Amino acid sequence: MVFRSFGLAATTGPISTKGEIMKLFRKNLTATAVCLALGGFASSAFAGGLGIGTQSGSGTGNAFAGGAASAEDASTVWYNPAGMMALPGKTNYAVSGHLLKPSFKFENNGSTLPVGSGEGGDGGGWHLIPQGFISHKLDDKLSIGAAFNTPFGLETEYDRGWRGQAIALQSALKTYNLNLAAAYRIDDIMSIGAGINVQRAELKFNSQIAIGFVEPTLHDTGIGWNFGALFQPSPQTRVGIHYRTPINYTASGTLLAPALLGGNGYAQAGLTTPDSMSFSAFHALNSRWDVMADITWTGWSHVKRLDVVRTSGPLSGTAPVSLTFNWEDTMRYSVGANYKYNDAWKFKVGVAFDETPTNQTDRTARLPDENRRWLAFGAQWKLSKSGVLDFGYAHEFISDAAINNRAPITGQTLVGRFKDQADILSIQYSHSF
Repeated sequence: MVFRSFGLAATTGPISTKGEIMKLFRKNLTATAVCLALGGFASSAFAGGLGIGTQSGSGTGNAFAGGAASAEDASTVWYNPAGMMALPGKTNYAVSGHLLKPSFKFENNGSTLPVGSGEGGDGGGWHLIPQGFISHKLDDKLSIGAAFNTPFGLETEYDRGWRGQAIALQSALKTYNLNLAAAYRIDDIMSIGAGINVQRAELKFNSQIAIGFVEPTLHDTGIGWNFGALFQPSPQTRVGIHYRTPINYTASGTLLAPALLGGNGYAQAGLTTPDSMSFSAFHALNSRWDVMADITWTGWSHVKRLDVVRTSGPLSGTAPVSLTFNWEDTMRYSVGANYKYNDAWKFKVGVAFDETPTNQTDRTARLPDENRRWLAFGAQWKLSKSGVLDFGYAHEFISDAAINNRAPITGQTLVGRFKDQADILSIQYSHSF
């Protein structure tokens, strides 16, 4: 399965000196890891499915258009490692933080669930996502870098006792990703890059079904790869292409379940994150204006269903929890522009359209996702010759998400629609020397 909508289908409801530089970066990475552990990762996927689109503070203002070609700062380690060869100076680092506020509000339209009442409140909430990036040129031909970020995430939580509690109460996915990368300059026009991703996934979801409370808590660590190329036919123009492989997991952990489903014990589930391909372009029209664009394909069709299988007890080998997805591959389209007001200030704007992988039949309250339209603004303040501060804001206009979920055991349905929207606030400090 790929991470993008924890819909429990009809069975259980619904990451000075070189030595001083590296020492400072390790310290920042440690602090970032602590923030991630304490702050949580995301409350909704913000980029179709379970993908989190906010992977750099400097990209928010452009709706992340041109991600594989912009090579604006060290966050290119994630978007396209080949871009490290286009960065100024020898060493670049960036630290960013994002405040995300999704909103999921249910409107009932003929539900037949006999237990529970009310619409569940707002399934979204405020969440913090911090990130860190660094790159270093070993010479004119070779660069290395690292990124610490969270590519996938989810958290929705509804009021206990609501009419849809047999479908979903709480759903949470956290990912912790370390991307180590290298880039090589082939000639003045072309650079290539590749990286390895070590990614930990933790997921927990629960529901109050007719015969009791069900809650799997699973985790695993997987490895994937990414590859990219950057072409610069002129000083004003860059074109980038980037591919990221799937990551396979066999997530294991505990299962809380009523006696009729085998009681408490241990379980596991096979998971797969999607692969993706991005094609981006960046062009400086003149000394004031830049334009950029991006098309990204994501292979969400890997995600069909998730079976949580018991690994202990008399019912070992059975699947007391099954989640149906039947997702489809998606496309994301974005365009953006920069205006350089003076030597210190640059202003940004961007729009995007992000397809949902979900469908009318299998979409659930765990993540009532629909197509998203982004409108983004931002500003960049050059504090000094080496230091830059970026601010960004994006609003996601999300189409109403129709829901028609069948509850386990009883077969009654949750019918209605979700009114969704999301806001993103970003800040990033980047440095080059």
